[in-house]
Amino acid sequence: MSDQPADRRRFKRIEFDARTELSQGALTWPVKLIDLSLKGLLIEKPEPWLGHPAQHFLVDIHLTTDVEIKMDVELAHDDHGQLGFVCKHISLESIERLRRLIEFNLGDPAELERELGALIEV
Repeated sequence: MSDQPADRRRFKRIEFDARTELSQGALTWPVKLIDLSLKGLLIEKPEPWLGHPAQHFLVDIHLTTDVEIKMDVELAHDDHGQLGFVCKHISLESIERLRRLIEFNLGDPAELERELGALIEV
């Protein structure tokens, strides 16, 4: 049995393409969103990368011109040109939007309930 991060992952990630910005203090990077879950997201590493790994970041995922998901995130890993972030805080409005997005992409309400149950256990 492998102990790779993908094997330990408790939350299904969905591939999703949306205009996404990552910021830390006065720095902001437009980034390519690779996938996201109820607990975090994966992006392509922007160049130049000047983020401080020990400090929190803000992610803004624009679903439409006036609908977005905002998360306070922490860098979990920096591998092979990709940055993985874990969500540290998300508003109720943003979590509801993310929940609906994941429910739509999973296509299985029971699976979403398992995901939400795992989120509460964390």
